[in-house]
Amino acid sequence: MQQGSAYFIEEVSTVEETHTLSVLVDNEPGVLARVIGLFSGRGYNIDSLTVSETSHEEHISRITIVTTATPQVLQQIRSQLGRLVPVHEVADLSTFENPPLERELALIKVAGKGDKRVEALRLADAFRATVIDATAEHFVFEITGRKHKIEQFITIMQPLGLVEVCRTGVVALRRGQEKT
Repeated sequence: MQQGSAYFIEEVSTVEETHTLSVLVDNEPGVLARVIGLFSGRGYNIDSLTVSETSHEEHISRITIVTTATPQVLQQIRSQLGRLVPVHEVADLSTFENPPLERELALIKVAGKGDKRVEALRLADAFRATVIDATAEHFVFEITGRKHKIEQFITIMQPLGLVEVCRTGVVALRRGQEKT
């Protein structure tokens, strides 16, 4: 005979997942600090963060946050963000039927001469990176795409003379007609 409990015990997942959150907020001083304070105050990590005003008339900004956590922690994050006063909407873009459209921009400085210079240009062309600055000793490439594409390009440029990298972080929208 198998013994059971009279109480329902929900299984708790300890597997961390990466999610992209889109947070629409009032564009006013201190809002970003409050959102980030929510993360840091509770020990949540932010993998990527981008912010910009998206509606000048309504003074609305979109904060795109990529974070990795367990499903329970992600639910807490969404709930706590939704309770902040200047927050209009919190959407977890990773939970919709279709994956979100995500892009990142990076500026990548590479120094090199001779064969390394030629190889860097050839690879940049293959990755559809654009040369936005060049001297006889270096290039600055601009590349856009998904996170893994940017990381792969950076890895390939390291032995060719990678000097410096600047990344914007992920921007994302939900696919389809619905507004995020």
